[in-house]
Amino acid sequence: MAYAAYKAAFEAADPASSTERERAELAGELGLCELALRKYRDAAEHLAFSLEQRTALPLALQLRFEKGERAATPHVARLILTVDPPDAEVLLDGKRVGRVARTYLLFLEPGQHMVRARAPGREDGFQSFGAVAGTEHNIRMPLPRVAVSLAPEGAPASQKATQKTGSASPAVRARAPSPWASWPGTLRIAGITATTATLSTGAVLMSRAGRLDGDASELRDGLTRGRTSSASMCWQASQRSSCGDLRRLLDERNLSDALGTALVITGAVLGAATAVSFFTDFSFLGLSPAQERIHVSPVATGQEAGVRIEGLW
Repeated sequence: MAYAAYKAAFEAADPASSTERERAELAGELGLCELALRKYRDAAEHLAFSLEQRTALPLALQLRFEKGERAATPHVARLILTVDPPDAEVLLDGKRVGRVARTYLLFLEPGQHMVRARAPGREDGFQSFGAVAGTEHNIRMPLPRVAVSLAPEGAPASQKATQKTGSASPAVRARAPSPWASWPGTLRIAGITATTATLSTGAVLMSRAGRLDGDASELRDGLTRGRTSSASMCWQASQRSSCGDLRRLLDERNLSDALGTALVITGAVLGAATAVSFFTDFSFLGLSPAQERIHVSPVATGQEAGVRIEGLW
């Protein structure tokens, strides 16, 4: 069987004695056999390994292996795993990944998987995730250093624990916050609240002014329909007449329009001041620098593009 023959030949190939082309060709042919047997994960792995040495392959073989890789990858998930330190041992679902590197490209069957990394003097890293066929997953796994105990070898366990806690405490002790540390966030929240309330109220008043203007126009048309009007007709009428109602509507319209315009302008000023405060550095008051609190990053999807602004309030 071709699959068994290529597998045995690939596993028996010695990197020290076989050429780069031989190993790349064996891996590619083995991957095509696995693809025909619907062993999609193994096929994607061996074809990717072969195409890493594509410069050693003839163009015809490159095209064959690339076509096979395109057929296999929709059935598996890709995992790009970055480990620090790079010499850490990596286990996938309890099985050791054979090579050692800083960045791994692994192919997985769809489903739940567990990645573990370990190294001497470092804390173990664990990551569980669900792999989805046809998707790419990125995992970064830095392994923190283990705190070193300063207690002598013959010391009791309680003393060792105390020494370990004492040696680690300076690293995690937080600096007392400045008494001014809370007011910028409070003012920003108040600014956003005031801006929203002011703009909303201004919009309501301007909308009311528009409705009053429409009512005044209808009343004015009713007064002038079928009669000869003059500019002083309503000003000479009593307050209880229709002309008095028209004057009251016009006064209310003018007042609502003026107040609404003023509130909208005020809300715009408050909103601009609040937005500027996010980019203001208050480090002279003992706060953290602005670059640690504000992060601006581009965001793009298939339907829209923009920027994301994140910060501490």
